[in-house]
Amino acid sequence: MNIMEEMLQAAIPPSRATYNNLISACGSSGNWREALKICKKMTENGVGPDLVTHNIVLSALKSGNQYSKALAYFELMKEKKTCLDTITLNIVIQCLVKLGQFGKAVNLFNSMRDKRSECRSDVITFTSIIHAYSVCGQIDNCKAVFDMMLAEGLKPNIVSYNALLGAYASHGMHVKALAIFNLLKRSGLRPDVVSYTSLLNAYGRSGHPEKAREVFDLMKRNSWKPNKVSYNALIDAYGSAGMLTEAVNVLHEMETDGFQSDIVSISTLLAACGRCGQIVQIDSILSAAKSRGIELNTVAYNSAIGSYINFGEYDKALNLFKLMRESNIKPNSVTFNILISGFCKMGKYDESLKFFDEMMKLHIPATREVYSSVICAYSKQGQLNEAESIFVMMRQNGCLPDVVTYTAMIHAYSAAGSWEKAWEVFQDMETNDIQLDPIACSSLMEAFNRGCQPSRVLQLAELMKEKNIPFNSSALYGIIFACSMLGDWKSASEMVKYMEPSALVSLGQSNHLLRFLGRSGKIEAMMKIFYKILASGAKVSSSTYFILLKNLLASGKWRKYIEVLQWMEDAGIQPSARLYWNVFPHACKNSDTEYTVLIQDKINLLRSMVEHGKHGQAVWHSLHWRNSVKIER
Repeated sequence: MNIMEEMLQAAIPPSRATYNNLISACGSSGNWREALKICKKMTENGVGPDLVTHNIVLSALKSGNQYSKALAYFELMKEKKTCLDTITLNIVIQCLVKLGQFGKAVNLFNSMRDKRSECRSDVITFTSIIHAYSVCGQIDNCKAVFDMMLAEGLKPNIVSYNALLGAYASHGMHVKALAIFNLLKRSGLRPDVVSYTSLLNAYGRSGHPEKAREVFDLMKRNSWKPNKVSYNALIDAYGSAGMLTEAVNVLHEMETDGFQSDIVSISTLLAACGRCGQIVQIDSILSAAKSRGIELNTVAYNSAIGSYINFGEYDKALNLFKLMRESNIKPNSVTFNILISGFCKMGKYDESLKFFDEMMKLHIPATREVYSSVICAYSKQGQLNEAESIFVMMRQNGCLPDVVTYTAMIHAYSAAGSWEKAWEVFQDMETNDIQLDPIACSSLMEAFNRGCQPSRVLQLAELMKEKNIPFNSSALYGIIFACSMLGDWKSASEMVKYMEPSALVSLGQSNHLLRFLGRSGKIEAMMKIFYKILASGAKVSSSTYFILLKNLLASGKWRKYIEVLQWMEDAGIQPSARLYWNVFPHACKNSDTEYTVLIQDKINLLRSMVEHGKHGQAVWHSLHWRNSVKIER
């Protein structure tokens, strides 16, 4: 600008190149308003802008984050029938991507690839489209566009490779990210800081923090200095794995190397606190942010509130939300989703619904997660009509329900005892091509069982098999319960092979299953379930052992009965003398001396124990008399 003033003072008329350089200087420094003023002045001075000028103005608007203004300027160029080139369209594509108008960006890209097009796509065009597909989560298309670029004889540059590498990294696809990293090196290019950071991020997001650290150290060994993004990616890698101590150490390392921690570092650490179960550290990190002069933004507040809620710290989460509002930090849909879903999980349904009302007053669009949580809150309080209203409102607001929302409505109807309505919601889900999952299916099974529709449960089980939907614990229990109502022991036995130890959801449900199989005479299946209970590490109560013993004795499996008695002792549950007396006649009948002696020894030991107790002798004689009568009979 100064040089320009000197030119004018020296009566040297600026040429088009002079103006273009000046506009470019303003655009590069983010001063897009000054760039537009110079362009206008240029025209007033009789030096008309050319295509280079227009492209520089477009670039200045893009650099200043004025994407809508850039597109308006582009439309003006077309109205004036200005000749366009590849540079022009590349800038427009980048602006469309920034505005989330991916369809328009791809359409423009396809028009450039048309053989009749005067503006042929180049490496920058392809790279911009790879980035577009990455942002909207279509990772397979990223690779397809990259391969298309190679097929058209274009040589990808480092930015192109990094775009594809970043796409894989954002989804934690570390194997494919590493493959592109190696391809980059084989192509003769040298990976830069962005390349290493993307690979590091890929390992971090896939739960491999140690590998992420290896890439970080490799970057240093290859004479690249990690930047702030690299350090934050490594902090996130450790934080996502719940390794808070290591994450904090990286923060200190970052500051030692001359980089100031920022709000991204703080937000990452706050989120890590919730994952690794260290509530004390949340307060420490908030204090560290304050001492460093780092003001919390919406993301940081969301991370801290979410961590407090994970620990069930209702008051602290609420106080932090109040501080957020007092600090004039605007909550977003994520904030309210954390609060609404979190308080709903804690059973604080009234508070959850108050947050929803506040969200509506602030005109913050609700997400699927929010709608699902609100439906759940109303359902838990028995307010079915309100739950239905929210479901209808969601659709009216253009937010299409997903499997979680549909499942919430199935739960609501199930709780209200309306299996017919639950079945209608399930059918609507299938009609709208919503991918079914085990939770949705098991929820409908629960509704069927509550409505005494066991046959429908088994039909749904067959549907799950056809669609390769795995059985979760609730689904398996629902099927077994339906089988018990139908007396269908065969189907129940078949379900046992699908059960993993972790699938046994509760002691009551497990006992119900054992009792049903035992009564049906399926002793082998009953014992398999018991072995799985033991393998799950669950604590087995005396009631479970009694079910086994009763059914083993009834089926004549008296030797296994004695073995189970020994298991009871090993588990710290002392069998009563009566349990040994019950099996004694079976051992005598089969003339098994070894077992009769064992049983008598156990009874004598228990007799000795009982005699030392209050009224022990009377108890013992009473028990002995009753069982002697049974033996004589």
